[in-house]
Amino acid sequence: CPPRCLCPAAAPSPTLLCARTGLLAVPPSLDRAAVELRLADNFIGAVGRADFANMSSLVHLTLSRNGLRRLAPGAFADLRALRALHLDGNRLPALSGAQLRGLASLRHLILANNQLATIEPSAFAAFASTVEDLDLSHNNLPALPWDAVAAMGSLATLTLDHNLLERVPAGAVARLPRLARLDLTANRLRALPPVPGPPGPSLAAGGNPLHCNCELLLAAGGNPLHCNCELLWLRRLAHAGRLESCASPPPLAGRLLWAVPEEELACRAPAIAGAAAVPPAVLEGQPLRLGCAAAGDPPPVLHWLAPDGRLVQNGSRRALGHDGSLELRVATLGDHGAFTCVASNAAGEAAARVQVAVLPLPVDADDAEEEEEGGEEGEGDEEDEEEGGDVPEPSDMARNESRVDDRRRRRRRRVLVAVGEVTGTSARIRWVPQHHGPGLRMIQIRYNSSADEAPVYRLLPPSSRSLHLRDLASGRRYLLCVAALHSPGAPGPPSASSSSSSSHPSDPSVPHAEDTPRPHFVGGTVIVVMGAAIAASVLLFILILGARYKAAAAARRPPGAAVASVCSQTNG
Repeated sequence: CPPRCLCPAAAPSPTLLCARTGLLAVPPSLDRAAVELRLADNFIGAVGRADFANMSSLVHLTLSRNGLRRLAPGAFADLRALRALHLDGNRLPALSGAQLRGLASLRHLILANNQLATIEPSAFAAFASTVEDLDLSHNNLPALPWDAVAAMGSLATLTLDHNLLERVPAGAVARLPRLARLDLTANRLRALPPVPGPPGPSLAAGGNPLHCNCELLLAAGGNPLHCNCELLWLRRLAHAGRLESCASPPPLAGRLLWAVPEEELACRAPAIAGAAAVPPAVLEGQPLRLGCAAAGDPPPVLHWLAPDGRLVQNGSRRALGHDGSLELRVATLGDHGAFTCVASNAAGEAAARVQVAVLPLPVDADDAEEEEEGGEEGEGDEEDEEEGGDVPEPSDMARNESRVDDRRRRRRRRVLVAVGEVTGTSARIRWVPQHHGPGLRMIQIRYNSSADEAPVYRLLPPSSRSLHLRDLASGRRYLLCVAALHSPGAPGPPSASSSSSSSHPSDPSVPHAEDTPRPHFVGGTVIVVMGAAIAASVLLFILILGARYKAAAAARRPPGAAVASVCSQTNG
């Protein structure tokens, strides 16, 4: 028997009573064959791996009110026969799976009045099939590993009062077939999912058979409940002795739930306030964000349907936000069309469609011809190789690389134009410049029909991405040009402006895009430079001749000769 401990000889099994003895650590001289060990009301701040080693016969362990802060991984690994573990009244901040490893026979786990803020899902794995009583009251738990709790098939009592729980997932408690008591008092719950249970014995009360099940032993008072149709199941269980009260909506605030008539516990169907895509049109491969805002009581859950009608889920290319938004990290042509935002709650659902325009990457006609030529050249190279021909020279490879670079430069300064919503007198023009730089000054729209010589110009802000033309004449074909004008000297594409043109009739048809001719200034610049070089050469030649003439005249003059008089005459 350890010093300052009591070891009753009359006990039917080895029992060590070491409570209130001022112990600072677990005594090393414990009887390893003990069946019951009480170490409550001491000052044991930590439990090590060897403190309870080889105590495979221990059935009951009490470590309550010790100020315990740390449990070593595997501290209870040898307690395979332990059925009751009391750790209440300590200062444990968290629980991990390794700390409670090895408790294969545990039935009662008391962790009340600690400082628990997090519990790992694996913390209850060792005794999930055997535990009957779990007490986590008076802690700081904002959430619980409900999937791990739902796996406790023998759980009869679950005590969670005086925590910071904000929600109980629907169906989490319903998966506990033997649950007889659930205490959720004094949390932050605004709603409670139905808690069905197996029917118990029938009781005769006023001639009506009442079935006693776990719903009658549910304690949920002290929570800021939002009283609506989702709490009808709890209202039908309520009686004058229950303490659940309403915190909202304002007309029901402060009233006891059992005193509220069922017709006042109403829900409001969702209504979508707005849904939009930002931006509404993008190039293939660019990002896009779809937003949706809805209101209802209870707050509706938002989900999205793709243009093909399938439910959108999180993935590498799509991400759903907590606010109901949908982010397309890389838009593809399959995303072109109408996405549907669906808001649903207990009162119904609402839907709104959001149009998304995904424009294909531009391909120049010259590029297509070059690709065809490249394909033909590739076929020729293959034939040469089959015939034993030579490998292409480095100069050929350099020419191919320069051709690819030219093609890339032309693509980089393209502005993709799409025509839609075409009627007899109107059409909507959408465009996406491929260069988004700070030097973009304005967007210029120019269009004219085959019967009009003078084109019409429109100047728009650089942020514009569409224009609705309403002054078109029916039956005519129009030539349209969209130019992205950049400021001189600003970082941007290789030229000062990027443009694309489209020719289309005013009746619905597929628009045809072609490049507009762009002015070239290289020839004029070369001529000016050459003229300046020639003029500078002539001036330099004249200066050299004049200097040589003066030097020759000074050499011919006799030394010491003086000029007596100078006469100059100019005829005319």
